[in-house]
Amino acid sequence: MSKVTTSKISGVAVLTLDNAPVNGLGLALRTALNKAFRDAMEDAEVTAIVLIGAGRMFSAGADISEFGTPNSMKPPSLPEIINMIEAAERPIVAAIHGNALGGGLELALGCHYRVAQAGANLGLPEVSLGIIPGAGGTQRLPRVIAVERALDVIVSGKPLKAEKAKELGLVDFLADGDLVEAAVKFCGSLPEGNGALRPTRAREDNLGPAREKPDIFEGYRKSMARRARGLDAPYAAVECVESCLFKEFDDGLQFERDTFKRLVASDQSRALRHAFFVERAATKIDGLPKDTAKQNIEYAAVVGCGTMGVGIAMNFANAGIPVTVLETKDEFLQKGLGVIRKNYAASVAKGRISQDEMDGRMSLISGIADFNQLGEPDVVIEAVFEKMDVKKQLFNELDGLMPAKTILATNTSTLDVNEIASATGRPEKVIGTHFFSPANVMRLQENVRGYKTSDETISTIMALAKKLGKVGVLVGVCDGFVGNRMLHAYTRQANFLLEEGALPQEVDKAIFNFGFPMGPFAMGDLAGLDVGWLIRKARNKDKPNNLRYSPIADRICEKGRFGQKTSAGWYLYKEGSRAPVPDPEIEQLILDVSEELGFDRRAIGEQEIVERCIYTMINEGAKILTEGISQRPGDIDTVWLHGYGFPRQRGGPMFYADSVGLKQVYDVISTLYDKYGDWLEPAPLLRDLAEAGKGFGDL
Repeated sequence: MSKVTTSKISGVAVLTLDNAPVNGLGLALRTALNKAFRDAMEDAEVTAIVLIGAGRMFSAGADISEFGTPNSMKPPSLPEIINMIEAAERPIVAAIHGNALGGGLELALGCHYRVAQAGANLGLPEVSLGIIPGAGGTQRLPRVIAVERALDVIVSGKPLKAEKAKELGLVDFLADGDLVEAAVKFCGSLPEGNGALRPTRAREDNLGPAREKPDIFEGYRKSMARRARGLDAPYAAVECVESCLFKEFDDGLQFERDTFKRLVASDQSRALRHAFFVERAATKIDGLPKDTAKQNIEYAAVVGCGTMGVGIAMNFANAGIPVTVLETKDEFLQKGLGVIRKNYAASVAKGRISQDEMDGRMSLISGIADFNQLGEPDVVIEAVFEKMDVKKQLFNELDGLMPAKTILATNTSTLDVNEIASATGRPEKVIGTHFFSPANVMRLQENVRGYKTSDETISTIMALAKKLGKVGVLVGVCDGFVGNRMLHAYTRQANFLLEEGALPQEVDKAIFNFGFPMGPFAMGDLAGLDVGWLIRKARNKDKPNNLRYSPIADRICEKGRFGQKTSAGWYLYKEGSRAPVPDPEIEQLILDVSEELGFDRRAIGEQEIVERCIYTMINEGAKILTEGISQRPGDIDTVWLHGYGFPRQRGGPMFYADSVGLKQVYDVISTLYDKYGDWLEPAPLLRDLAEAGKGFGDL
């Protein structure tokens, strides 16, 4: 069956892209489109051509899986097809519904006109994959809309709604009703003959004003420096847009294509494409049939109205799901509801949502102080104090109050979900839903299945994560699950570096330069040092002398320094500022601990800091894979990319390990093991893969 079907309406040839599910512009579709277009052009009765997509969209763009394969090089290439369409001697109209993204929008830009349904998305998201538009997008879009707006679209990668695209001049007509009918009618309104032709390459109106302000590009680079830190593609995109002002069109196309090819072959693009694919793969659960039943979540409850409870409740309201927040003390309940209102008001002030949207979301959130008023929620998420006895008591109470259908979920970040489930008579309905703070912002939802959690409960919670706009990753039960277990190894190593000679600002600088938004000590101050302190004390009480860790963090907490919330932690914080300031008192405390422990302090370079922190984390990840806590290396990468700020351009810790080579990681860990003892013993999986010359990607 052809990937492009052709029909004729009133002399207009309608070419329909038909490559489910997203009309990806792979070789088969390109070949079919090339033939269908040439056939239509040879038909003397055809007065115009409409390009439209079958199914739910126009086209989501290139087939990413073809990148780097022989099919990506086989003609006809997408640039060749677009150039052919642009040069046509009859008007070509793109009829857009759903999405026209990446190569899909570049195809539409090659057409003479664009008709779109209201609500359609038009964008060039290539920068999120570490590349730039490679089929003329950086050269044609600035000829259709203002150069500054073209920069915004290409560098941000964010799509425009059709209504905004019409306002900017990217869309020529907004269609009501049947899109094919509207597009054919639009063709009939065009002038006859060459007057209807409008090749994008010939449009210069938007370029003249920009040529008179060449400094806009330098200013733009400065404005994006923070959000584009460490990324190559956004800067390459600016350079290509700039080239369209000062190069002949064909020369600009060649410059763009050369840049595209260079970026596609880069480590960054490979890492970002990996991140794209593993995020989608995380939704696939081994052993869980696709047709597993799911509960409808039509009403939710959250127990606890603190920082986490507030954010979780907002997620439900944002998704249009009514939610009740329970807090037994009215003052805490009112405080939490006030925080929710304040958060929404801030979004209104920034233009992210309208006042009507805020009012609608607030109407979905109710607060109560009595368990008996919860009614019959489909899911209850517990967000109370991180202590096992508190959680078990709560789950026992909920088990007696809630109907049999209700899923009982815990937001614990470290505790044993199986033990929590044991406090109920419905362990099959108990699951961990570990949200990340702030829960209304962070995208990761680490879903923790217990030994007895049912397939239906897992399927329901994974679907709920998607509905809440989260990236759901299913993990197993262990201390800290995937993310916090690896974080513990990472921060523990960072603390040992302080004992041996580093200072907090030196470790943080090395990790920041690696690509994290902040280092472990600044991160600790932001999150609050008291939480980790309580966890360490509980671990020591339950398992005395089980695991040595540096005493420095505990001594800081003993001084009442818990981070930003007390204006002092690893660093000092001036009033009204979140900027960390190194503190001589902490430096002296570190020096005293080093002396007590018998260390001769030494200078520690950035490379050693990065290797010891990141490789230790990777080794723990290998143990997690061996134990079956994570289904696949990509799930670990997804957890760290979305929950802990691991630099996306490095693909996640397990992908990064493959990129540097597992032999190097294994050799460093082996050296640390010889020096520091059992807790750094190389994972057998890491050893086996390194000795076989393989990587985690081979699993």
